Amino acid sequence: MITNKTILITGGAGFIGSNLCEKFLQQNNHVRCLDNLATGLYSNIQPFLSNPLFTWIEGDVRDLNTCLEAAQGADMICHQAALGSVPRSVAEPLRSHDSNVTGFLNILEAAKAAKIKRVVYASSSSVYGDSPELPKQEDKIGRPISPYAVTKLTDELYAHAYGLLYPLELIGLRYFNVFGKRQRPDGPYAAVVPKFIALMLKGEAPEIHGTGSQSRDFTYIANVLQANELALSTTNPAALNTVYNVACGSRTTVLELFEGLRNVLCVYKPELSDMKPFFAPSRAGDVPHSLASISKISTLLGYQPTHTFEQGLADAIVWYKDNHG
Repeated sequence: MITNKTILITGGAGFIGSNLCEKFLQQNNHVRCLDNLATGLYSNIQPFLSNPLFTWIEGDVRDLNTCLEAAQGADMICHQAALGSVPRSVAEPLRSHDSNVTGFLNILEAAKAAKIKRVVYASSSSVYGDSPELPKQEDKIGRPISPYAVTKLTDELYAHAYGLLYPLELIGLRYFNVFGKRQRPDGPYAAVVPKFIALMLKGEAPEIHGTGSQSRDFTYIANVLQANELALSTTNPAALNTVYNVACGSRTTVLELFEGLRNVLCVYKPELSDMKPFFAPSRAGDVPHSLASISKISTLLGYQPTHTFEQGLADAIVWYKDNHG
């Protein structure tokens, strides 16, 4: 367990970042949260503002000076700042590149300048691109099929080069469809799990792109928090300067997700029992299937998912019912 450290968390007002802030504050760490609130929410970090261990920095990772100042005196960096969403990157490729690549490079430069060795950064399952192989193994990727995937693969390439050239310990975490509390259900680029829950709680049928047969390795936020802490704290030399899948190692189709949500939400809203989804055309850049091998992260970092998809979904529904119901 990480304790009594100073941790810079970029994107700390976002979904994953704010959960990381909460976790590390609870473990008596000094947490610096850097976010420009482009997609993060001030309300996510408001509960932490009165904590003397928490420092809020409103700023942009695209600005090198901001990154240099934020990193001074930190022990480690947990880099979550990015413009997520494949569809957003298709609509705004330049903006995605700026945030996800230039922003990441600035953080690496800030780590160098502040002599911070350990940087753990968010990558994505999207880097597997057009590879049809299942389960996805870290050393076998295809070609990216969206600008978002290109940005995340570029980050991994920069991390590899910096790990060879400079005294840095870099670990990339390829997240697979993370969901959980504080994930935004609104907006055109909302992730499927919170979007479906929020709509169904309002009695509205969600829209499924394609046939619903596309599958994902949905990963609950608690598993992602565990992976970040293991990566930030590992002392195993073989575990450094590489990338890991962060997932459950199981897959669920989007149609099964809808049916699972309907079954659970019927407890609160019996009228949902007859609900059927709408179907729309498939989206450009979406991969048909995603399933992770978690053998590498289990072996080198000791990761074991604490929550299955079903357990995570049950917890997430309770949170959304209380906050968006």
